[in-house]
Amino acid sequence: MTRNIENIFEPPPHHWVGNGFRVHNFFPGGPRIGLKRMSPFFLCDYNSKHTFPPSNVPRGVGSHPHRGIETVTIAYHGKVAHHDSVGNSGIIGENDVQWMTAGGGILHKEYHENEFNNKGGLFQMVQLWTNLPAKHKMTPAKYQDLLYRDAAIFNSDNRKVSMNIIAGEYKNISGKADILMPLNLFDLSLASNSSVEFNFDTKHNTGFLVIEGNVRVNDRNDVPEDNFILFKNEPGRIVIKANKNSKVLIMNGEPIDEPIAPYGPFVMNTQDEIQQAIEDFNNGKFGHLD
Repeated sequence: MTRNIENIFEPPPHHWVGNGFRVHNFFPGGPRIGLKRMSPFFLCDYNSKHTFPPSNVPRGVGSHPHRGIETVTIAYHGKVAHHDSVGNSGIIGENDVQWMTAGGGILHKEYHENEFNNKGGLFQMVQLWTNLPAKHKMTPAKYQDLLYRDAAIFNSDNRKVSMNIIAGEYKNISGKADILMPLNLFDLSLASNSSVEFNFDTKHNTGFLVIEGNVRVNDRNDVPEDNFILFKNEPGRIVIKANKNSKVLIMNGEPIDEPIAPYGPFVMNTQDEIQQAIEDFNNGKFGHLD
């Protein structure tokens, strides 16, 4: 038995986040994928392939706050730098991941790494926000650099299938991310005609983003590059076969069954908590970052 697809979404019109991220927002939003449908994943911003010309003007997003979530940035092309008010900094390039726990509050800024910005080039990234349950909303902020050279990798079929287990577990291989709720995040590469199978908990939300190439799902649906696949919450395996060399980002996790009160960079459970977050930010309790 195979798990059915609920919907396949083409990329929505892009918008700019700062001056460095040209993104398609797959969720949340409108009738597409609502606030809870991909919980614990709350937001998916996809910077599809875009070539930036050389520039001596910094590109990115300046200092801004977060509370109640984690931000996860996966790099495919280009380089991104990060600084935050806890004193962390890092640079990620191809296949690397940044995992920032905002928790009770943090300021951060993210921008094109200086050398990449000066030279320009092909840029492709994904940023996810993972929601935190109430018991972890105010956890201390932290930052994890998950570099590909240190990654937990699953290989099969003479390496025609290669998958970075970023978080969660696959075939007894555990991801390197230190996570606060049950979820799986896998970065999958498939050579043409190779395939891989997944068996996820029927109650957990599951979505695949085709980063590159073209894949066939359960021998029925062909899904091209830059499309998002939302699966039904039902029993059944998922088989992905590459029609040509492909990359797919795999998202799966246990839904958080709690109220959601989002406001800009804050995702809390109540409007009172949102108001408190705004007051704390205005009073400098998120720290300082130039």
